[in-house]
Amino acid sequence: MKRHLLEEEWEKIIHESERDFDWWNRKKESYEKRGVQLLRVTGDGQPYQRIRARRNEDELDYTLHLQYLLKQDDHTYMEEEIIPGRFTLKHNHLIQHDITNPPKENQRYELNLTKDPSDQSNDRAFNYDRRKAVQYAERWWNGYNPAYRKFEDDCTSFISQCLRAGGAPMWGGPNRSKGWWYQGNNWSYSWSVAHALRWYLSGSKQGLTAKEVDHAENLLPGDVICYDFEGDGRWNHNTIVVAKDGRGEPLVNAHTVNSRHRYWRYEDSTAWTPNCQYKFFRIGE
Repeated sequence: MKRHLLEEEWEKIIHESERDFDWWNRKKESYEKRGVQLLRVTGDGQPYQRIRARRNEDELDYTLHLQYLLKQDDHTYMEEEIIPGRFTLKHNHLIQHDITNPPKENQRYELNLTKDPSDQSNDRAFNYDRRKAVQYAERWWNGYNPAYRKFEDDCTSFISQCLRAGGAPMWGGPNRSKGWWYQGNNWSYSWSVAHALRWYLSGSKQGLTAKEVDHAENLLPGDVICYDFEGDGRWNHNTIVVAKDGRGEPLVNAHTVNSRHRYWRYEDSTAWTPNCQYKFFRIGE
């Protein structure tokens, strides 16, 4: 059952589990820097797995769907995210509570962006329907379209699906290191791997194309942001812009930690570090 919480009630819950909610301190700092006021929190917890970890101890995994009603200047909007957690129970009494970290994608694949002379793909910019891409991102931000495989690290596949919904043309199959595509039970590295999609967007001259821009404020709904959280050259995450906040900065949707209308910098993420690097891509240009 959903609970509607005032900020004072939510702060009490956080205080009682402060060790487990470091991300909340990051989120509060982000709100304060942006002049965002938290009006209300709605929480809906769903347990999905209980296992016997050791004698007399069970681990209960759950997801917590949080909705934050926010106000920035005269602009009011809702941010949502799914937080994974774990209760450790001994004789059915709570002895430990942890916020579990999502898997981090660190795969790197080299791509071949050289056009095959026999490939008849159109080199011209495609007609990108941003509205349809955003509609898809809003429809599936916390769900999984059965038409596509669900990956453990699903962030990049989700972004690829949004781009495809917006009309991005596929090319390169069945060579997995070439192009950007999804066909039945096979797909390109750039479809599903964060590092590969980042480099594909930087170099592609056909099919799905993009233009890198210098600032997040230059992005439009339907555009893509890539993240290298550690700043070590491994690009581990992608998001899609779905809206702008009250000061014109992007709000994004994403998978893995399923999020909706999240502030683009991700400084509240447990994966974020001060060395985080970003790439901003205008799609279809």
